[in-house]
Amino acid sequence: METYKSDKVIIDHNIDVVYSKLSDPRVFKAHIDENIDRLPAEAREHLEKVKFEEDGISVESPMGALKLSVAESIEPTMVKYTAQQSPVPFGLTVNLEAIDEGHTQSVTEINIELPMMLRAMVGSKLSDGAKKLGEVIAQLPYGNM
Repeated sequence: METYKSDKVIIDHNIDVVYSKLSDPRVFKAHIDENIDRLPAEAREHLEKVKFEEDGISVESPMGALKLSVAESIEPTMVKYTAQQSPVPFGLTVNLEAIDEGHTQSVTEINIELPMMLRAMVGSKLSDGAKKLGEVIAQLPYGNM
């Protein structure tokens, strides 16, 4: 299994707040529903393919339905999602570390089992994807969700 990590990013919120939001996908649905009109048309189009549920996130992809479920969590330092329906085994882990009362450090990991031939073709894209996902997680409006 290969691991692709984001850079360390700083989130301007308390670790307990960040953990509570990342460990419950329904929080994202409520926030998106409240703010859908403010999003660009392209983002709204992509979000039509995503469903936030109590136990995970479902995404319609070119490879078919993909469901990520919370597989493990260690409050307040780690949330691990695992693919329940996927052509290849993979997971997403968000590691959190308190810096001080108002700041949290985060590193996001994509863990995926790819055949050697595919690794060479998509490894750099997965690495970029992990970095971008880490940046997105850092920019989420935790105080307003």
